Amino acid sequence: MVKHKTWGSRIFDGFNYAFLLICSLISIIPFVYIVAGSFTAAEEFVKHQFLLFPTKFSLNAYEYIFSSNVLIHSLGVSVFITVVGTIVNLAFTSIMAYPLARSDLVGRRVVMMMVVFTILFSGGIIPTFLVVKAAGLLDSIWALIIPGAISGFNLILLKNFFQQLPEGLEEAAKIDGCSEYGILFRIVLPLSLPALATFGLFYGVGHWNTYFNAILYINSPEKWPIQVWLRQIVILSQGGIGDSAQLDSEFVIPPPRVINMAVIVVATLPILAVYPFLQKHFAKGALLGSVKG
Repeated sequence: MVKHKTWGSRIFDGFNYAFLLICSLISIIPFVYIVAGSFTAAEEFVKHQFLLFPTKFSLNAYEYIFSSNVLIHSLGVSVFITVVGTIVNLAFTSIMAYPLARSDLVGRRVVMMMVVFTILFSGGIIPTFLVVKAAGLLDSIWALIIPGAISGFNLILLKNFFQQLPEGLEEAAKIDGCSEYGILFRIVLPLSLPALATFGLFYGVGHWNTYFNAILYINSPEKWPIQVWLRQIVILSQGGIGDSAQLDSEFVIPPPRVINMAVIVVATLPILAVYPFLQKHFAKGALLGSVKG
């Protein structure tokens, strides 16, 4: 039997749809404005200022920012930090989460209390800076990877995920003569791909968006990731991202705001391109480890 909605429920649904539509527009319009502005010709942008659908397209902003190797080099630094940092994060987090998921581990509760303590309390900027300096990591890309190798929150979720795996699999592997490392790398991790993909996305986005730690620990501009250059260009309005000498004499340098928009698009697009490949694992991996303590 089909249940017909009352007028009250229809009005309520209409308000819900309208509210969600407004929230969606508020979220997507700034991004559309940035993308559209980066492809807008200089004269049209100066004339209209706010455009969502430019009628005169231009690639001058992208030609300008890629006329120098500054942006390409910083993108390479960000890609290195993101890829290597994510691999280090997943490796260290998995290796620590697996033994903590074993109920027979001696001192397991003490270690977990220490992990939870790091989530609730932090040493602060100055003590962390002193630790990085004492470790000899100042002005090194590894200063953006090693100090945050393990996230306590992700560690607890991954530990809970490991605890939900059937114990019979480990027992069968031991009967077949598999070692503890063999159980981890040949059974546990392959079964944990949804969780690893989710936490890898968390870690990767964090590394890609890092700029505050880079400002603190990195002094050499050639080691700056793309987000620090974004800060230099957008917030401090500093140039140096393009080389007009490499362009034609008739080339018209776009307005600073158009250049800023183009740099933002270039810095945002790579991490957006990765998400669709991990989206199918995202919801499943985020929930599986959060329902058991």
